[in-house]
Amino acid sequence: GGGKETIEDSIQVISRMCNIVMARLFHHEDLLKMAEFATIPVINALTDVGHPCQILADLQTIQEKKGTLKGLKLAYLGDGFNNVTHSLMHGCTKLGMHISVGPPEEQMPAVEVTEECMRFAAESGSELLVTSDAVEAIQDADIVYTDSWMSYHIPKNEEAERIKLFTPYQVNAELMKSAKPDAIFMNCLPALRGAEQTAEVIDGPQSVVFDEAENRLHAQKAVMLKLCGVV
Repeated sequence: GGGKETIEDSIQVISRMCNIVMARLFHHEDLLKMAEFATIPVINALTDVGHPCQILADLQTIQEKKGTLKGLKLAYLGDGFNNVTHSLMHGCTKLGMHISVGPPEEQMPAVEVTEECMRFAAESGSELLVTSDAVEAIQDADIVYTDSWMSYHIPKNEEAERIKLFTPYQVNAELMKSAKPDAIFMNCLPALRGAEQTAEVIDGPQSVVFDEAENRLHAQKAVMLKLCGVV
């Protein structure tokens, strides 16, 4: 701690004391370094690049609510350049789900992620759309997803500008009308009512956010069982 020990040394010691490491880190490079030097499985609980554990829970929730994944359309509205967006793009395009990402031009997904997911989409038969038009993104969606506009690293002095930038992408009752009538609403939480979505939407009948939150527990248990060789 305090810079006295390297990641390489720390993870080798931890490897002798634990069966699995779940690491939530800001820098993805640190996670890769942990995985390289660990002698036990390392689970990505979140980095600045991706949030795969969250997306496993999201996909489980969609499967429960819709009975299938393949061929469904998920629309993501808000910050395109964040870890949840990137992992949603990976998950959907790998599993044959269509995904449309609707961020402002200034916050588009990382180019390398978009290019990689276009290849996944071609292989799985899914479609990937990235557009700055919120209505186009959400049109006929089976699942509508949003996330916080304020990632952990956003400084206070940038918050007002980000609110102005993302407000046209707020998921509200009017925008939800462009999705399918039986569309479900998702947010990985925590959520701020009146920001990325209105209270009417997140507290309404289409919202599945608390089932989604519960499934974080079940999805992560499944990952650990798999890594321990139980299933």
